[in-house]
Amino acid sequence: MIDLRSDTVTKPSDKMRAAMAAADVGDDVFGEDPTVNRLQERAAEIFEKEAALFVPTGSMGNEIAVKLHTKPGQEIVIEERGHVLNYELGAAALISGVTIRPVKSGDGSGHLTWDEIEPALHINQPNWIAPTALICLENTHNFAGGTAMSSKDCADVCEKAHGVGLPVHLDGARIFNASVALDESVADLTRGCDSVMFTMSKGLGAPVGSILLGSRDFIAEARVWRKRLGGGMRQIGILAAAGLIALEEGPKRLHEDHENARALASGVADIDGIAIDTSKVQTNIVIFDVAGTGKTSSEICARLKDAGVLAIGISEAQIRMVTHCDVTSDNIVATIDILTDSLK
Repeated sequence: MIDLRSDTVTKPSDKMRAAMAAADVGDDVFGEDPTVNRLQERAAEIFEKEAALFVPTGSMGNEIAVKLHTKPGQEIVIEERGHVLNYELGAAALISGVTIRPVKSGDGSGHLTWDEIEPALHINQPNWIAPTALICLENTHNFAGGTAMSSKDCADVCEKAHGVGLPVHLDGARIFNASVALDESVADLTRGCDSVMFTMSKGLGAPVGSILLGSRDFIAEARVWRKRLGGGMRQIGILAAAGLIALEEGPKRLHEDHENARALASGVADIDGIAIDTSKVQTNIVIFDVAGTGKTSSEICARLKDAGVLAIGISEAQIRMVTHCDVTSDNIVATIDILTDSLK
């Protein structure tokens, strides 16, 4: 099968498997796993943050950040298609007791400007209105098609948020994709953010794991909440070993995924009934509209599966395909041919 459902489906490399088998381990709840400690220190160094914490999933990292930045009854502001709002099963309300106020990005990129955020804020409002406590950004933006937010645009939001006393959390699950696409370091892309989460089990190719970054005090408190949420996993150096390889080597090949995504988008654009703006494909996510084919996304995805390609319908009219390290350029050519045949 050519699996384009997500970059989460990647298999660990032989080098990762060997490193996992040989990993030096200890009890991470006691802070004694040397491989985890090395991974956290290296991540903090790369992002130029004070400290970092290994968490099993990106959702846990995001939700810990929401919890630490807010109090029950407050609001967080996020773009309307953001992961924290749509794909974390209401955890922000359940765990932190906060309301999420969605805001639509005017240009469709998924990246909010301060002019779009400011009208949604509740600061120094009457006491019958829930106060805003946090702004959440996402880079790259998943369901806007993997669009990347520049360091300049992120810094502008952070500076103005801090000016009114609000912290900013970045869901940077695919921040390294943004870094490669924009030719900017992840440190520059996240410099003004009070906390950052990035994922090693997507484009970087690790089998599991994400990292939450912030100040030393923030991460010390985050460690407590990781334990409360069931994320104290003891001898996890066997997972961190793969994460170290992903962190050091994964970014070097992300340009290949982006090239494959652009080739996929170009091929899809030539198929009758399919609509896509190829100029907006910046990273490894390709979303296209199939309404013009007269078939639903679920119908098309079922046909693709029968022919050996896995994809996801994100609405009745849209299909998402994601390139990754286990997808080759030959797979892209085959996918375009199979999609063309499936619509006949």
